[in-house]
Amino acid sequence: MDNTTYIALSRIDALSRALDVTANNLANANVDGFKASKELFSEYLVKQKDAQGVPGSKEESFSQDQATYQDHLQGELRQTGNLTDFAINNEGYFSVRTTQGVRLTRNGQFHRRMDGTIVDGSGNPLLDSNGRNLVIQPQEDILSVASDGTISTQDGAIGSIGLVTVDNINTLVPEGSYLLRPTTQTHPVVNKEIRQGMLESSNVNTVAETTRLIEIQREHDLIFQLVQTESTRRTNAIDKITTDPTS
Repeated sequence: MDNTTYIALSRIDALSRALDVTANNLANANVDGFKASKELFSEYLVKQKDAQGVPGSKEESFSQDQATYQDHLQGELRQTGNLTDFAINNEGYFSVRTTQGVRLTRNGQFHRRMDGTIVDGSGNPLLDSNGRNLVIQPQEDILSVASDGTISTQDGAIGSIGLVTVDNINTLVPEGSYLLRPTTQTHPVVNKEIRQGMLESSNVNTVAETTRLIEIQREHDLIFQLVQTESTRRTNAIDKITTDPTS
């Protein structure tokens, strides 16, 4: 393969990654608390050996897949009316205890098990401000959750929902569609703002992501056609060179 093909294939590889990211965003657009991922690419310049020609022609530009990161922009808060639905306004994450350890999430759709434990959709217990499973006794009814996370029943305040954060949110590692694994030390959010009876929708812009999906597919098709055309050109050139002039 010549350099034209290598450059084209580097771009196809980058587009394949972008297609995966965009498709995953669209697939999770309706998952509460989901944060869209973004791809980060860079231009990788390679100097040609013994290149002659006009200025600038001595370098070749390759596409390089640098990383994928999450867009932590807050999603829209919507009213549900369910007493165990909670939305976080501004910074912070709920902590839930999973079989793999404590994980963070912005998905505040919880419910109460028969034993009174508040759990998420996967059965992971919600943690209070002291890092313990949040349990409301079966005979008690949730009356209200204050903006600072304080839970009150007919017997008064019984606990507080814990919110934590990390110094660099880009160090959080996504697990599944709504869980995040902290890789650095977490610390409590000082000014908590929790909204009861509301949920935070995903921050995926479905119109923008759909448009992006179409653009990726079109560019992929064009570059693939380029590779095929270049392959045909090289094959024809080789056939002409190897043709016996006396035949």
